[in-house]
Amino acid sequence: MSETNLLRTASYLKSVHELHQLPPDGGWEVAIAGRSNAGKSSAINAIVDQTSLARTSKTPGRTQQLVYFQVAPQRYLVDLPGYGYAKVPPSLRDHWQGLIDAFFRTRDALRGLVVVMDVRHPLRDFDQQMLGYGAARGLSCHCLLTKADKLPRGQQAKALLETRRALGDGASVQLFSATSHQGVDEARSVLSGWLDLGPAGTAV
Repeated sequence: MSETNLLRTASYLKSVHELHQLPPDGGWEVAIAGRSNAGKSSAINAIVDQTSLARTSKTPGRTQQLVYFQVAPQRYLVDLPGYGYAKVPPSLRDHWQGLIDAFFRTRDALRGLVVVMDVRHPLRDFDQQMLGYGAARGLSCHCLLTKADKLPRGQQAKALLETRRALGDGASVQLFSATSHQGVDEARSVLSGWLDLGPAGTAV
């Protein structure tokens, strides 16, 4: 039986396009990053057990700001733009990169980073860049190898092992599927722990 989902209370708070729009820098935040075709929005929705908290689209690159979801008072999930694949003007991509860089350098509330990667194409340049941001800040980092249902079990295990070896001690990693719910409970446990959520999904 699945454990109680402490993240189900997540609700949309605001979208941030400039640093001055960020919420007060208090409490705890977990950032979630991923290339625009890695299934990031579907992963977020599966983890919080909601169908449309994060917008999903057949057009990659729809997350064009830092999107804040509040889980409990001063506890947030932050959906980062997946600019690594999005077909957008270079000026906008540069703006996103500058915003994310400043976010990682200055945000005291940031406690952890989840990097969402397609299990068939892990550790692309964008993924490495995000993990680099996390390492520079000394953050706990966790990788979701999404769309695991697209591969047979043997290939899943091989991808997991190879990615784990490549990451070393830099991040933890797991298999994940928003479609089959493989690994969803594990991901919830990681995020709930980082946000220090109490028994009823409240901050403790």
